[in-house]
Order: sequence, then structure tokens, then C-alpha cells
Amino acid sequence: MTFVATDRMEWLFQRCHKEAVLHPVFRSVLPMCCVLLILSVSMFPGLWSIGVQLHSAFTGSYVPGHHSVLLLNSPNEQAAKDIGRAIMERRLAASINILSRTSTMYYWKGEIQDASEILMLVKTKTSRIQQVIDYVRSVHPYANPEVLSFPVEDGSLAYMKWMDEAIPDD
Repeated sequence: MTFVATDRMEWLFQRCHKEAVLHPVFRSVLPMCCVLLILSVSMFPGLWSIGVQLHSAFTGSYVPGHHSVLLLNSPNEQAAKDIGRAIMERRLAASINILSRTSTMYYWKGEIQDASEILMLVKTKTSRIQQVIDYVRSVHPYANPEVLSFPVEDGSLAYMKWMDEAIPDD
């Protein structure tokens, strides 16, 4: 009987001793893992951009969806130029095309409206779309401006590289 009790005591002592030794190790590893996770999440946009550039450099191909084209409407050419210049000054786009007057039909308050507008094509990184939308909504003369985005699936690699250089990382 005493033999079994001694074995149990020895087993319990060894187990408690191992847990006591491992416990401080886990205490130092857990915060380190949390810090690494937070750094990874906060650096994701920059890491993604670097990864896309490396992928393009090594494979010679484009990662679909890294860039987008936004369609914006404007009531006149001066408003389009003002909005476009402000977007460019904020480095939210690599290029903006302002197209001449277009004829537009749309529903507004239950009736078909017919108007002429200026159409803008904004070429940017997909990661910048929300910043462009927020800015346009804050300065646009329309209560509900048209801002539609389309991901770029493929295109000239040299042009895409130029866009990456023109628009700083997030």
C-alpha cells in the first residue's frame, strides 16, 4: 500500500514540477504571439502590396483585383476638374480621365430624368477605393454622387507598375 501511495506522490510531484516549469514559458510566449498577431494585422496592407509586387516581378504576371477603375459623375467640367485635382493631390489615384459631356437618364424621385453630366474615370489601387468614395461624398455637389468601382483583371504590367509607384502604400 505504501508503495502505491509513494508512486502516486512521486508522479504528482513530477507533474506539478513540469507544469511549474512550463507555466512561465507559456506566460512569455502568449504575449509575444499576441504582439506578432497585432503587427501582422496592422501591417497587412503594406505586406500585401509588397507581395503583389514580388509576385509580378518573379512571375511576370498581374494579380487580378489589385487595381480598380472608378466611375464618377459630375454636373459640369469645373466641378469634375476640382474633384479630380483634389483626388490627385491626395495621391488617391494614379490617373483621372475627364470625359466630355455625356447624356444621362436616371430615375429620381419616381420620375425619369434626362441630363448631361461629365464622366470621370479614376484609376487607383483597390485598397484606396473607400478613401476616394469618402472624399467624393464630402465635396460632391450631388446628394448621391455616382461612384462605381470595377476591379482591373488584367492589363499592361508596365502601366500597373507605374500605378503602384504613383500611389503610395497605405
